[in-house]
Amino acid sequence: MAKEKNNVPENGVDELNDSLVEMSEKVQNNKKIILWAAAAVVGVAVLVLGYIYLVRQPGIAKANDNIGAADIQLALGNDSIALAKYMEVADNDGYDAANRAALQAATMLYKDEKYEEALKYLDKFSASESIIGAAAYSLKGDCLVNLDKLDDAVSAFKDAISESDNNAYYTPFFMQKLARVYREQGKFTEEADIYRSIIKDYPQFGEGYGIDMQKYLRRAELDAAKK
Repeated sequence: MAKEKNNVPENGVDELNDSLVEMSEKVQNNKKIILWAAAAVVGVAVLVLGYIYLVRQPGIAKANDNIGAADIQLALGNDSIALAKYMEVADNDGYDAANRAALQAATMLYKDEKYEEALKYLDKFSASESIIGAAAYSLKGDCLVNLDKLDDAVSAFKDAISESDNNAYYTPFFMQKLARVYREQGKFTEEADIYRSIIKDYPQFGEGYGIDMQKYLRRAELDAAKK
């Protein structure tokens, strides 16, 4: 029987060597994987930086220049030229400038009584600030009222109320618009509920704008009782 040397059986030396070779190969393979992964990360970083500096930033600069030109025309009183430029920015440029241009175009189109076109640009607008978002929903509601789409207008004004986040100045203003639509629909109970909420939650609103909310509430209650 062969004797053991250093507690390692003779027939185990080959197995030990094989294990060391296998371990070395695994290390080499892992290095390759790490190198490939590092190369992939570097490649992605290059693509991202290339997009930022070669595409996005020049795009932002161009869009800002274009909306600046529209702002100048508006300040000079050239409304039709300004509107055309705002629409062009909203349709083609992207980025934050296009977002603001869409809202500006929608506002000007509403003033020109072009309600369908105004709605088109409102659909392009996305607000990052609650009050501006609420105002956009309110403008949408106004367009829909003028198009006699009252059910859709109700939804828009409800969105404006929700988005305005209980702002003491704006929320009751949007609520009053909703109440008027309910009245136009003959929904006097809903109209009365809105006025009660304004009186209860925003008692200073009527006084601040010289509006007798109690009078509107009584009228809605009387009309509701007649139905």
